[in-house]
This record gives sequence, structure tokens and C-alpha cells, in this order.
Amino acid sequence: MTRVTGGGPFPGTEPLDAQLAVLEHLVDTPFGVDGLPFVVQLPARGAGSDAVGRTAALLGELAVELGPHGWKLADRPGADQRRARHALRDDLTALSVAAHGYDGPLTLSVLGPWTTAATLYLARGDRVLADRGAAAEVAEALGAGVRELVADVRAQVPGVVDVVVQVEEPLLAPVGAGALPTFSGYARLRAVPGPDLVEGLRPVLGAVAAAGATSAVHVGAAWTGVAPAVLAGADGVGLDVGRWDERTWETVARLVERGRTFWAGLPRAVVSQCAGPDVGRVADALTVPWRRVGLPLAGLADVVVRATESAPSLAGPVPSPTARSLQDARGDLATLVRVAAVVAERADG
Repeated sequence: MTRVTGGGPFPGTEPLDAQLAVLEHLVDTPFGVDGLPFVVQLPARGAGSDAVGRTAALLGELAVELGPHGWKLADRPGADQRRARHALRDDLTALSVAAHGYDGPLTLSVLGPWTTAATLYLARGDRVLADRGAAAEVAEALGAGVRELVADVRAQVPGVVDVVVQVEEPLLAPVGAGALPTFSGYARLRAVPGPDLVEGLRPVLGAVAAAGATSAVHVGAAWTGVAPAVLAGADGVGLDVGRWDERTWETVARLVERGRTFWAGLPRAVVSQCAGPDVGRVADALTVPWRRVGLPLAGLADVVVRATESAPSLAGPVPSPTARSLQDARGDLATLVRVAAVVAERADG
């Protein structure tokens, strides 16, 4: 059955309200659709609840703090790291209440090791990415933290039958291409070779497997990020789609033929006052190229769909406050479920 989920970020500041909304829309889904409820992230709460801060909270013995340009490694743990960890505990507590009695799969999202290394700064200097030793240390710490997080989620929701860790790597391709600026902005950090990209992913993906969970690496819209994720052992790979691109869809075809799950990041629906959300157009972004590249329609039943998520900001630790309301987010989830239902219908031919 076609599955549907979200990436984690949600509007508002009340985790229980957000988590209840997610479960409401993704537990009772139409025929042919399986919902994958997700653990929410609420960046509107401020530093520590943003994507980088949430991941920094998992780094165990590695101390982090907020600096002028974003999160950075620190000499000792401080208030910023405690705030991030408290926010994560609050979210897990809300999950335990909202999901009481739930029996099914659950997903959670963390930044991947390369995107973390690209957005986290050294205690004194450039991005962690500039120091391969520090980047490796961050990857190992993140792997340990993810393994602990999976155990915490299972403890909070004993009925969870499968935990899926969505590893967000939207900066994987720029890291591999040497496209990211140095601290000064006058140069670029050197490109990370393909084999090193693969090795850098393995501590986290290996930790997910060791925890008995399933991994899905989301690489944004750049098809060049797919191969490192597959070679590193990801169970599934996510790619944002929205228009025909031959190389992108050839990559998707190879991914599917290798038996990996395709996670399709779909554009948000355009809402008309007369006709409502353009659900068919969003479904077309997946199903039309799928047929064009020669993949069997029945394979659409194995796809996971979710809304396209933007990459974390490189400009600062806290995203701009979202203008979307909880009601908007509910509407987006309901629309995405309808999109998944259309995809499921087309999978039946």
C-alpha cells in the first residue's frame, strides 16, 4: 500500500496539539493508503527546537552552544544544549500521551551527519565540515544519539511495531560537489570524495540498523546524493520531485530496481477557492514520470510520499517564524493523504 508521512517540522509551540493532529490524519487513512505518523518538531519555539538544535541535542558527550553564526561545538555543555534536550524530552512526552494505545509504525527525523557537519561550526573556526576528523567525531556521536533516541521512542510508545528514522541530508550533494562557502565566504570548502561520503553516512545508518529500525535518507532535489545513500546501506532514499528530469528519474528507476524504497518529496498542492487543492496535479508529479521511465504501475504501491521539505538554513540557527497555522498544517496533511490515495488508485492500473 502507498504510504504517506511528513518530515517532522510543524507550526505552533504546543507539541501535544501538533502530535495529536499528526496522529488524527495519519492513523485513519483511506483504503490503499498506510499512514506513517511522525514525531513533530516545532521550530517556532526557538533555538533548540530548530532542525540543527534538535540534532545537536543527540550528540551525547559532544558539547554544543549557540554562536553568532549558528550552532557550534563548545568546550563544555551549557544552557543552549540543555534547552535543546529539554525540548526533545517535551516532544517525546507529548508523543507518549498522543499515541497512547497506538499500534503501528512511527517515523522520526534527524539531520544526517554531512548536513550536520555543514551547518555546525567548530568551537573556533570554520564549519565542522572543514575538519574531517571533527566531522567523523560528530557522525559517531550522532549515531550513538540516534540509537538512544530510537530506544526512547519505543519506551514512550510500546505499541510501535516499526521505527523509521528519516535521515535528512539535503546538503549531501553540495558537500560532495565542493559548493559550500567557507566561514569568510571568499572560498569554497573542498569537495568530499564519493567514497568518503559513503563512509561518513555509515555510523548513523549502522546505528539505525543496530537499533532494529529502518532508515530513509532524504537528499533533497539533487539526484547525485542517491548513490552514496544507497552504498552506505540506506533502506530507502528520498528525493524531491516536481518536474521531469531524465537523470533524476533514471536514478529513481535504478533505486527501485535495487529493491530500495523510494520516498517521493512532492510539491505542495495549489489551492483554488472553487475546486480546492489540486490533488491530481501533485500526484502527477510522481506517477507521470514513473510511467515515462518505464517503472511498473504496481510499484507505486511501495512508494512513500511526503511534502517537500526545505534544506536547513545556513544563515543562522533559527528558521524564520512560519506563517502557517496548525489549521494550515492539518489541511496540508489531509491533502497529502488524498494525494497518496490517488497514487494508490493508479498503482492498481
